[in-house]
Amino acid sequence: MVRRLIPKVEHLPYPVVLSAAWSACLLLIAGGLVLLGKVVSQLLIVIIPLLVAVLLAAMLMPITNFLNRKVRWPRALASLATIFAVLGVIGGAVALLTTQLASGIPQMADSARNGGRELLNSLANSPFHVTSDRLEAAIAQAKESMGGSGKEVVSGAVEAGHTVVDSFAGLLICLIALFFFLHHGQKMWQFCLWFLPQAAREPTNQAMRRAWRSVSVYSHTQVLVALINATGVGVGALVLGVPFAFPMAFVVFLLSFIPIVGALISGVIPALVAFVDQGPVTALIMVIIVIVVHQCEAHILQPFLMGRAVALHPLVVIVVVAAATYIFGIAGALFAVPVVAAGNSAVRYLAGHDPFPDMGYREVSPHAEDEPDDHRDDREREQEATVAKPASDAPRNSTPEAGGKHAAAEH
Repeated sequence: MVRRLIPKVEHLPYPVVLSAAWSACLLLIAGGLVLLGKVVSQLLIVIIPLLVAVLLAAMLMPITNFLNRKVRWPRALASLATIFAVLGVIGGAVALLTTQLASGIPQMADSARNGGRELLNSLANSPFHVTSDRLEAAIAQAKESMGGSGKEVVSGAVEAGHTVVDSFAGLLICLIALFFFLHHGQKMWQFCLWFLPQAAREPTNQAMRRAWRSVSVYSHTQVLVALINATGVGVGALVLGVPFAFPMAFVVFLLSFIPIVGALISGVIPALVAFVDQGPVTALIMVIIVIVVHQCEAHILQPFLMGRAVALHPLVVIVVVAAATYIFGIAGALFAVPVVAAGNSAVRYLAGHDPFPDMGYREVSPHAEDEPDDHRDDREREQEATVAKPASDAPRNSTPEAGGKHAAAEH
């Protein structure tokens, strides 16, 4: 087959021609990926809020379903109530954080000055003989260089203004998208499926259901892991008497959503605060506490909670996070793992290895309810179990007509 597709080149061996054909295909694929990356980089102001909304929807969907199905609130009201509840929690945390920082900064400044004096004395008595005169000269030189760069400061202020405007626009996009994902997420997905050829709808639907389960499990697990990390660091800081225990716990909670890199940064901040306030011994104890908390999270909590939903090797996580961070910055580090985990679940299902056999089989329907597959009640699972096929036989190997016959047989 390959020999017939490649034109005969009499003066070249066949392996060379075949290698050239494969190289051309790979170059075309690489060029398409580069072009796609450039387009995505230009649309990050829209794509990032949408991705954040997807993660939040996967995280908050159980609350919306509870209000809609158990409390009997309308779907729109349940979605709005969920969003406003989350905004209220975030606003309260930020208010408490601001209050503690405002009350503790003067004390921290005094501790920093005392620590600076001790550091200067240590440097002066060290083999490097770094005196205060040398440090003052270096500080004066830095001030002169900053004073001569007024244009750069002005341009930086203008760029910061643009960043604030972009952030506000992104926040609005995220909130609006989150409302519609919670309100009409399933219907929106079913609508998108009808643009595919009929033979591709069912396999795509079943594969994306598994992908959504992976994203949902990942988001819930990351929240729980972040809470445990923040609680461990905050309690350790309180026991040691380190100031800003709650602000540090809040920062650790946010950084825990960035795999691997976030753990490193969140460990440095408490150690620095402890060093400035109480010295190197307390800082060393704080580092030990952070290491113990992160090791328990990495080797006990995550394998137990995520399981097969995010079945990625640590090396894959490191490479993916590093590449995504290099290309897309912090946003790439935040979304790399859930995107790869979702793709992994979808591809495994299409390849014949269902990562979630308990999910059964749900046909494509334009009247689907707005609820995720991983939060259905037992009655619906029992009904689908009568329709579901064994994972090895897979509805991915069947046609939509076959699924219709099974549904008709049930009724």
